[in-house]
Amino acid sequence: MKTAINFFLKISITVLLFYGCNFPTNDDIDDLDDDINSLTIPVGFDFSTYHDVTVTINDNGGYAKYDVYAYTDELYDAGTETFEDESGETVTETVYKSEVLDKLIFSGVPVNGQLIQTVNIPKFYDKIYIRRNEHLNYTSSIVAIVDQEVNYSFTNSQAALRTMAVKNVTDYLYSVNGDGQLFQIDPLTGVLTDLSTMPMGSYTCAIDQENKLLYSIGRSSPYPLMKYSIVADSWETVANIGFGGPRLEFNSKNGLLYYSSGSRLYTFNPSTGKRLDTWNIIGLHNTDGGDLVFADDGKLFLCSASGLYGLELDEDNNYQSTRISADNLPFTPTSMTFDSNQELWIADISGYANLIIMDTETGGWKYQYGVKANNNTTYKRSIHDLSTFRVYADNKDETDSDGDGILDQDDAYPNDAEAAFELFTPSKYGKGTIAFEDLWPATGDYDFNDAVLSYQAIAVLNAENLAVRLELICNIKANGAGYTNGIGLEIEGLDPSQIESVTGPILTHNYIGLNANGTESGQDNAVIILADDVDNILKETTISINFVAPVSTDDLGVAPFNPFIIVNKVREKEIHLPNKSITSLGSGSLEFTGQNIDKDGDFISDNGLPWAISIIHDFKVPKEKTNIINAYNFFGAWAESGGKTNVDWYKDNPGNRNDDLLE
Repeated sequence: MKTAINFFLKISITVLLFYGCNFPTNDDIDDLDDDINSLTIPVGFDFSTYHDVTVTINDNGGYAKYDVYAYTDELYDAGTETFEDESGETVTETVYKSEVLDKLIFSGVPVNGQLIQTVNIPKFYDKIYIRRNEHLNYTSSIVAIVDQEVNYSFTNSQAALRTMAVKNVTDYLYSVNGDGQLFQIDPLTGVLTDLSTMPMGSYTCAIDQENKLLYSIGRSSPYPLMKYSIVADSWETVANIGFGGPRLEFNSKNGLLYYSSGSRLYTFNPSTGKRLDTWNIIGLHNTDGGDLVFADDGKLFLCSASGLYGLELDEDNNYQSTRISADNLPFTPTSMTFDSNQELWIADISGYANLIIMDTETGGWKYQYGVKANNNTTYKRSIHDLSTFRVYADNKDETDSDGDGILDQDDAYPNDAEAAFELFTPSKYGKGTIAFEDLWPATGDYDFNDAVLSYQAIAVLNAENLAVRLELICNIKANGAGYTNGIGLEIEGLDPSQIESVTGPILTHNYIGLNANGTESGQDNAVIILADDVDNILKETTISINFVAPVSTDDLGVAPFNPFIIVNKVREKEIHLPNKSITSLGSGSLEFTGQNIDKDGDFISDNGLPWAISIIHDFKVPKEKTNIINAYNFFGAWAESGGKTNVDWYKDNPGNRNDDLLE
């Protein structure tokens, strides 16, 4: 009996070893749906969802920082929100937001008049948003991508206009709206430049000029008092005010915020959000909407749906209002601000807002910008409040703590002379996804969930716009494989000797050899193994790759570089994206037994399907055994068109996805 048991164990171990070193064929998995088998995919289609775009900026106008964003004017559905509109009515509506300022790709200062970077962006983007910042003087341009290139040249035409500005002051009209957009309008040209995405949409803004701070109160409960640093481009919440209102102003004389709703006026401490005083406003003909503003001489003005008023505090401690404008304005004012010439700017309540200049003595007015101005300055957005930010030519902050030539206010690393800017893939706030099938060179079930890497790559650049290190923030978001698979990437443009150190990989299975610097040994190019078992990085992990000397981003290449998985701890069995090459340690498909449907080794099957796809998006993974064509309704049409149609098939647009088939 004992002999029989021993024999059985030996046979069992032999079988396990045999199958542990061989790979399933088509007979080991469910048959693919006829739908995916019947796709007619153009020869050579590589299933890429993004393209490399080279951005060239020419600027001989002196020191200026550039921020470059992927651009689309398409708004996305951000869900519903219940709030009080400017008339005090409670409404619930779908909120549509712009994603432009969430898509920062890189920043930099031109060197010798030029800034050039190559970036990876989804193919559905056909424009780039370029924002120029010269000592807080912002300008912007939207430039088309033509043949995978963007070429932009700054001209001094706007700077010439500035010479006509009063004294040494440049004014900008800072604006907010209920859609959560903070932007500026140049009062000399009418040009709009986006500045930031707000934590919450708002009807109010007020600027503390001395401290370069903008305050705003959210339009819905709990009505947070939000503070924006104009220099640092950052938001924080001071406190929850607890009630709404359409009028806000900062009083530079006493450092308090004046907040008004209906026929009441309040003061708040901007540092704490504490309410201090309350006054009644007497004599308003209509108490809906509008704004508050102080003139330079301290006089307080208020506008509401019934027009412009001057306010004066009487002996009974009430504010008496005196109407200045005509009884019936042909527009409903939402906001107002004085510029340095003490001209009063007003915006109306329309969805495509108009900017109006009004005389505070007579109430006379004219349309200056917007649809009704008839001068090609249409704003396809609301303006719910205005405040003036003044940039003084003789009061520039030129602090450069680390001495690298980049001002602290423009430097992502102000205390590190070796680092200044960042280049992001896919963007500052975005994640990319690489999804693998692991049965290559045999067919798979095309659920693309055997190993799914979520990542963000950050190339840290110095003042010369050269890369000094690369940080890969990543995790495995799905592991539907029965194998123990490793995952890595090859930087094809770099030799291993150009890497100083690699930190962060998690290796636990002893089949990966490393050089002293942390790169994989035996490789012609720099190869970094992120993990020898994808289960090691189920939680977010940062892989840091430091370079011996700064390298050009042209040599570095563009993330995600050449990613691959290592199948079941067999080092030579690599699976790559379509048309990508194996590394020096990989073997071709003809060297593996079993059914081979990738005889040319390009990681595209004989019926045109890939074993890996890379999407610069937070890709939602199909459930186990759900092939991608069923989970995503337009994947098939996209593939059969060779990527020409349905280019955003993976986005959360109506009709794109079958959510019940996704993880």
